Amino acid sequence: MTNPASLFLLLPALIAGAVVPFQAGANATLGRLLGHPLWATLVSLAVSIAVILPVMAAFRVPTPTIDAASKGPWWIWTGGLAGVIYITAALLLAPRLGAANFMVAVIAGQMIASLAIDHFGLMGFAPRPINPARLAGVLLIVGGMVVTQWANAAQAITASAR
Repeated sequence: MTNPASLFLLLPALIAGAVVPFQAGANATLGRLLGHPLWATLVSLAVSIAVILPVMAAFRVPTPTIDAASKGPWWIWTGGLAGVIYITAALLLAPRLGAANFMVAVIAGQMIASLAIDHFGLMGFAPRPINPARLAGVLLIVGGMVVTQWANAAQAITASAR
């Protein structure tokens, strides 16, 4: 972070991250109740729309023009696809892996991709080259994923031995 004021941005980012495992659990249960994970994906996205529309109305967000968005790069439309992939993966994998194991794998994947996005200046971000400290941070996260998965496997072996 470049300035101390950025530290205040960490709290809402931490809160946003904290709701993600709850989202995975809620959607996984919804998928079981609806009979298929893809129905839960659709319902989750529909609830998102139902929540955001009144918020946009309250803030009087102006209506965009598709013409303006159509002039952007092709990849601006991939956010919705990424949301469907994530929600569906969470529905299918979180119940099998457990919340912590699923989330640590997601976070490791996010960090690896984020490091590449920053390094190459992809997706409209300013380039921030990989340096030893940033690489070490990502490697620590990947190491945490390996340890968490290893601990889960060891616990399963102990439970099956009983």
